[in-house]
Amino acid sequence: MKMDIRPTTIVIFGASGDLAKRKLIPALFQIYKEGLMPSETKIIGFARKEMSDDVFRELMQESLVKFSRSKPTTDSDEVQSFIGKLYYQQGHYDDKSSFESLALRVGELEKELHGEDAISNKLYYLSTPPQVFFNIVSMLGQTGQIADYHDPEFWTRVIIEKPFGRDLESAVALNNNVRSVLHESQIYRIDHYLGKETVQNILAFRFGNSIYEPLWNRRYIDHVQITVAEAGSVGGRGGYYDHSGALRDMVQNHMLQLLALIAMEPPSSFAPKAVRDEKVKVLSSLRLYNDSEIKEHTVRGQYATGSVAGKKITDFLSEKDVAPDSRTETFVALKFFVDNWRWSGVPFYFRTGKALPKRITEITIQFRQPPLAMFDNGGDHNQSTPNQLSIRVQPNEAIRLRFGLKIPGQKMILQPNEMEFCYSDVFQAEQPEAYERLILDAILGDSTLFIRHDEVDAAWTFVDKILNGWSAQDRLPVLPYRAGTWGPVASDDLMARDGRSWAKL
Repeated sequence: MKMDIRPTTIVIFGASGDLAKRKLIPALFQIYKEGLMPSETKIIGFARKEMSDDVFRELMQESLVKFSRSKPTTDSDEVQSFIGKLYYQQGHYDDKSSFESLALRVGELEKELHGEDAISNKLYYLSTPPQVFFNIVSMLGQTGQIADYHDPEFWTRVIIEKPFGRDLESAVALNNNVRSVLHESQIYRIDHYLGKETVQNILAFRFGNSIYEPLWNRRYIDHVQITVAEAGSVGGRGGYYDHSGALRDMVQNHMLQLLALIAMEPPSSFAPKAVRDEKVKVLSSLRLYNDSEIKEHTVRGQYATGSVAGKKITDFLSEKDVAPDSRTETFVALKFFVDNWRWSGVPFYFRTGKALPKRITEITIQFRQPPLAMFDNGGDHNQSTPNQLSIRVQPNEAIRLRFGLKIPGQKMILQPNEMEFCYSDVFQAEQPEAYERLILDAILGDSTLFIRHDEVDAAWTFVDKILNGWSAQDRLPVLPYRAGTWGPVASDDLMARDGRSWAKL
């Protein structure tokens, strides 16, 4: 991989937060450790908390030892060398003088390392609450810290964390505001799911194997289901979650991105524009329901007291910072359609929630039954077990194919069997963390795995329709489900009405 030899400055806004400690700094360390970081990179943490460079370095050193996948020791040469690249700048996100001080600090470090006329590439990471995204971008623009995107010598790129808006109106407004300062090519909207190896392998699996792509359509696929289950409760995020809910928190971003990769047409190339064009086409083809269809095809639930893996979980309404009469969903199940030539009539099913039996993300493609029941299936001549292809994104990344084989003996009886490919068994090398891949892509200027503004708009258009339908129907229930179960019974009924069932996970 060819690295840019020009000096680069990385500024992490929200550097005192959990994401920076647990993911961003460890990811940057791995990039450095593997020799993939541009030369003379400087990393500046920016947050409101008062802190010296030395204190910041100590805190990040502890994070590396605790959270980095390579589990380095505190006194290793690599850790000490990397820690020397870290600096800290205290400031406020709406204060112009704070950003002027940041610009001076960056300039001082550039001169210190490269001389009086030095300029570095700039990568800004917005690991902050979404309400200050535009403040930060605006202040960077006002203080001259964003290079012209036409500049062939040095670049400026901004990584923006989710959530990107909380509905279509706010997302459009945020897009317009940010794009008044930055060119679209400078904006990297991150969804860490797209950095996972198994997610990237969806494209390789589909378009790199000629036996599957001819079957990847309405003629051969009965339905597709995606489950994103979390075993934990909302924990200390009750206030955030009560204003978000499962639909905004998981469906609008992670799950619709998985759908786009599963359902997209073959791109003309794997160039960023070609891939993202095809994803937008899928998201723009999602059928928009009216209020009565929303009632029929959506289920929302809220966890009640129960236990997961022997650990007791109290009900959602008892969580800290959650309103005692909250109708926020901690579980959602959906049935919907992609109205295009490839997928016409094929239902897609989503389910996601908190306090479910296990943490797992899995995509299941179920193929149609053979047109004629020729074989005995353990006494049932009319129904065989359908072929299924399952892609497990997390944990224990794997791809599994289910098919029928004849049981030894005189009778033609089929028994379902599975072939499974596990990444950890085949690839001995440890997989990079999602943030490692995505931050490195941003440094390299590869936006393929980042989300374009029209993807955001198309996803919110679909989700907004459901949210508005729920709001218009005050009596549409938020059904309780016991923690440690797979959501409300109505979720199973959603599938059962179609003669289908959720895949066993």
